[in-house]
Amino acid sequence: MKFGLLFVNVGPFAQPEGLAHLARTAESLGFESLWAIEHVVIPVGYESRYPYDPSGKLPIPDSAPLPDPLLALTYVAAITKRIRLATGIVILPQRHPIYVAKEVATLDVLSHGRAIFGVGIGWLEEEFQALGIPFEDRAGRTAEAVRAIRSLWKPEPEPFSGKRYQWGLIESQPKPVQPGGVPIVVGGHSDLSARRAARYGDGFFPGVFSVDQLRGLVTIMREECAKRGRNPEEIELTAPAGEITGDVVTQYAALGVTRIITPTPMLDPPGVEKSLGEIARRVIR
Repeated sequence: MKFGLLFVNVGPFAQPEGLAHLARTAESLGFESLWAIEHVVIPVGYESRYPYDPSGKLPIPDSAPLPDPLLALTYVAAITKRIRLATGIVILPQRHPIYVAKEVATLDVLSHGRAIFGVGIGWLEEEFQALGIPFEDRAGRTAEAVRAIRSLWKPEPEPFSGKRYQWGLIESQPKPVQPGGVPIVVGGHSDLSARRAARYGDGFFPGVFSVDQLRGLVTIMREECAKRGRNPEEIELTAPAGEITGDVVTQYAALGVTRIITPTPMLDPPGVEKSLGEIARRVIR
């Protein structure tokens, strides 16, 4: 089992000192990965319902600093040596795949192959409206963008032809360090997200904290794999936990989860050291 931290680019971790302290502390204590979230803007007074909190609202103020996840993780790459650097998640249909392929590959090169690319289709309709991107087409755009990015990561240039993106022979450099490209982890909380993971994910990150909900989504993902003749063991399972305990590890491992991630329990430097140290002593070690 591997252990990671979620929301590493919010609150005090949006500032260089806080992010650096968190990253170095986590790495020294044996955490495997850091996961950064994304919203390019938060529309004031949005009415879309945030699906991961009972309030229906993001658990941060609309005006809270929220650095770009890839830039924040690149900063972390320069000050760490081992910890993996993950987007959890990038809202892929809001970005052009040519730029994404370049940015994620660059992160992988600069970190010596430590990048994990978590993607999702998004939920905040007003954000899509501000960007001029059709909200209703986000699932299709995401699937096509994944194909396009993997095409750009291949050793030799090849043309790409899709419904939304088309190009001839182009060079996209650098290429990722990791063989086969950076692993693409599909995030989401719905049955459809589980099916998307089966269709094109190297990993699946169900955004649910209930073991029963997690079991249901994993079952759907495996059933979809069977329909498509795909081995579900090829898809690494990452699951969130409000608190990491021995019981949680046992229950998640029984479902095939190999990575558990949790929000940092405390925000100030002494609190970060104490809370992460306790997880390391009680569970990781």
